[in-house]
Amino acid sequence: MTTPDAIADAAFRLFASQGYAATSVDDIAAAAGVSRSTLFRAYGSKEAVVFPDHDELLRRVEQRLHATAADAALTAVTEAVKVVLFHYMAEGDRARERYRLVSTVPALRERELMSTSRYQQLFRRFLSDAGDGSEASELRAELMAAAVVAAHNRVLRRWLRGEAEQPEREIVDALDVVRRMFDEARQPAGAVVVVPAGTPVHDIEAAVRASLATYLSAEQD
Repeated sequence: MTTPDAIADAAFRLFASQGYAATSVDDIAAAAGVSRSTLFRAYGSKEAVVFPDHDELLRRVEQRLHATAADAALTAVTEAVKVVLFHYMAEGDRARERYRLVSTVPALRERELMSTSRYQQLFRRFLSDAGDGSEASELRAELMAAAVVAAHNRVLRRWLRGEAEQPEREIVDALDVVRRMFDEARQPAGAVVVVPAGTPVHDIEAAVRASLATYLSAEQD
C-alpha cells in the first residue's frame, strides 16, 4: 500500500468512528504512522484526503475527449464523461464512504460541487470550440455540457446508493437520451406548402421547389 493510500484509509476510519469535524490532521497522521509534513506533501489538506485527484482525472477526461473517434463533439463528450463514472466505480466502497461523508458535511459538499463544475466547464469549452461561435452555438454548448453532467450524476448517485445493478448500461442509456434530445432539436420539422385554391400549376410547382430547397438547406446545416 502506498503512503497516500495508507493516509486515506486511516482518515476514513477516523471519520467513520469519530466524525469529520472531530478528526484533526494530527489524528490522521498518527493513525497512518506518518508525520504531519508527510501528510501535507501527499494531500495538502484534510479536505483533499477525502477526494480523488481531480486534476489527474480531468487530464484523463481531456485526453479521452481528443482521442475519441467521433464526427460529433457531443458524442466525444458523452464518451469522455464515462471516464469519471468508471473511476468512481473502480474505487468501490471508498467512493460510497465518500458519498456518505460528503452528504453530512457542508464544506465537503461545496468542494464536490466545485469539482463537478470543472468537468462541466471542460465539456462546455470543448463543445464551444466545435461550434460556429454564434450565440445560439454557445447556448447549445452550455446546455449540452449541463445535460451530460446531469445524466452522469444521476447514474453515479444511483450506483452509490446501491440502486443501479448495471451502471454501465444505465450510463449508456442516459447519454443516449441526451444525444437524441439534441439531435432531434436540430432536425427540421419538414416542408409544408400552402397555396390558395385556384393557384396555377406552374406557380404551385415554383412554390414546392422553393420550399424543398429551403428544407434541404436546413437539413444539411
